[in-house]
Amino acid sequence: MSIELGKEIRAIAVQSIERYFQEEFEEDIGNIRAAALLSFFLDEVGPSVYNKAVTDVQERLTARITEVDVECHEEEFAYWHQKARHGRR
Repeated sequence: MSIELGKEIRAIAVQSIERYFQEEFEEDIGNIRAAALLSFFLDEVGPSVYNKAVTDVQERLTARITEVDVECHEEEFAYWHQKARHGRR
Protein backbone atom coordinates (compact mmCIF):
# COMPACT_ATOMS: atom_id res chain seq x y z
CA MET A 1 0.00 0.00 0.00
CA SER A 2 1.43 3.31 -1.03
CA ILE A 3 1.07 6.26 1.33
CA GLU A 4 -0.25 9.29 -0.49
CA LEU A 5 -0.50 12.82 0.82
CA GLY A 6 -2.99 15.33 -0.45
CA LYS A 7 -1.66 18.15 -2.62
CA GLU A 8 -1.88 20.79 0.13
CA ILE A 9 -0.30 18.58 2.81
CA ARG A 10 2.48 17.53 0.42
CA ALA A 11 3.26 21.18 -0.36
CA ILE A 12 3.41 22.04 3.35
CA ALA A 13 5.66 19.03 4.02
CA VAL A 14 8.03 20.03 1.20
CA GLN A 15 8.23 23.57 2.59
CA SER A 16 8.93 22.17 6.04
CA ILE A 17 11.77 20.00 4.70
CA GLU A 18 13.27 23.01 2.91
CA ARG A 19 13.05 25.06 6.10
CA TYR A 20 14.56 22.25 8.17
CA PHE A 21 17.61 22.01 5.91
CA GLN A 22 18.00 25.79 5.91
CA GLU A 23 17.73 26.21 9.68
CA GLU A 24 19.53 23.05 10.79
CA PHE A 25 22.25 22.76 8.15
CA GLU A 26 22.24 26.24 6.61
CA GLU A 27 21.73 24.58 3.24
CA ASP A 28 19.19 25.34 0.55
CA ILE A 29 18.08 22.03 -0.93
CA GLY A 30 15.36 23.42 -3.18
CA ASN A 31 11.85 22.35 -3.88
CA ILE A 32 12.63 19.42 -6.19
CA ARG A 33 15.14 17.83 -3.84
CA ALA A 34 12.85 18.36 -0.85
CA ALA A 35 9.96 16.72 -2.74
CA ALA A 36 12.21 13.80 -3.72
CA LEU A 37 13.32 13.39 -0.10
CA LEU A 38 9.71 13.41 1.06
CA SER A 39 8.81 10.75 -1.52
CA PHE A 40 11.74 8.62 -0.40
CA PHE A 41 10.71 8.79 3.26
CA LEU A 42 7.06 8.09 2.45
CA ASP A 43 8.09 5.01 0.43
CA GLU A 44 10.84 3.80 2.75
CA VAL A 45 9.76 4.74 6.28
CA GLY A 46 6.08 5.53 5.79
CA PRO A 47 4.91 1.90 5.87
CA SER A 48 6.63 1.32 9.23
CA VAL A 49 4.91 4.36 10.74
CA TYR A 50 1.60 3.35 9.19
CA ASN A 51 1.88 -0.24 10.45
CA LYS A 52 2.72 0.98 13.96
CA ALA A 53 -0.33 3.26 13.93
CA VAL A 54 -2.56 0.38 12.80
CA THR A 55 -1.16 -1.86 15.56
CA ASP A 56 -1.76 0.85 18.17
CA VAL A 57 -5.36 1.30 17.01
CA GLN A 58 -5.95 -2.47 17.05
CA GLU A 59 -4.67 -2.68 20.63
CA ARG A 60 -6.90 0.18 21.77
CA LEU A 61 -9.95 -1.23 20.01
CA THR A 62 -9.31 -4.69 21.44
CA ALA A 63 -9.09 -3.22 24.94
CA ARG A 64 -12.34 -1.30 24.43
CA ILE A 65 -14.13 -4.33 22.98
CA THR A 66 -13.02 -6.39 25.97
CA GLU A 67 -14.71 -3.84 28.25
CA VAL A 68 -17.99 -3.74 26.35
CA ASP A 69 -19.53 -6.62 28.30
CA VAL A 70 -18.77 -4.87 31.58
CA GLU A 71 -19.95 -1.43 30.45
CA CYS A 72 -23.08 -2.65 28.69
CA HIS A 73 -24.11 -5.56 30.89
CA GLU A 74 -27.67 -5.60 32.17
CA GLU A 75 -28.90 -7.92 34.88
CA GLU A 76 -31.20 -10.55 33.42
CA PHE A 77 -34.51 -11.52 34.97
CA ALA A 78 -34.17 -8.83 37.62
CA TYR A 79 -37.82 -7.86 37.91
CA TRP A 80 -38.53 -9.94 41.03
CA HIS A 81 -35.24 -8.96 42.68
CA GLN A 82 -36.07 -5.29 42.21
CA LYS A 83 -39.59 -5.73 43.60
CA ALA A 84 -38.19 -7.51 46.67
CA ARG A 85 -35.70 -4.69 47.27
CA HIS A 86 -38.47 -2.11 47.21
CA GLY A 87 -40.58 -4.04 49.69
CA ARG A 88 -43.31 -4.98 47.24
CA ARG A 89 -44.63 -8.46 46.72
